[in-house]
Amino acid sequence: MNNQHTIRNLSTLVELRSNEVEKLQSEVAAKESLRERHQKTLDKLTQLYESSGASGRLPMALALNCGDYKQGVMAMAASQKVNLSMHEADMAVSQRALTAAYVKREVLGQVLEKHQHAAVTAQRSQERKQHDELATQLWYRGHK
Repeated sequence: MNNQHTIRNLSTLVELRSNEVEKLQSEVAAKESLRERHQKTLDKLTQLYESSGASGRLPMALALNCGDYKQGVMAMAASQKVNLSMHEADMAVSQRALTAAYVKREVLGQVLEKHQHAAVTAQRSQERKQHDELATQLWYRGHK
């Protein structure tokens, strides 16, 4: 009875840990999607300022305008790099949390399996004992 209670409690804990792992997996997937968007934006900004060309041969007003444009785009790209770096650091924290939750779930799963195996072994032993007892009673009755 106590063993069944322990198994039931461990099963509940494993299920809770599995739910936690699934939640963290979803969180990491969402963060990966956001990281990809940050990276695409950074790539587009980089492409914009690289493709704007040289401004030295343009008239003065256009050259200043083109230079301001490049500086603005480069500043946005730098800001995007910072955002991407911070997001990747946040992703690393989430990934470590996911790994820790997965390890906890696996450890509890192994403990649950051991308890289930012990319960099955004990039940089989009890059944063998009962069969042996019945066989002994039948043999004893047959030799009376």
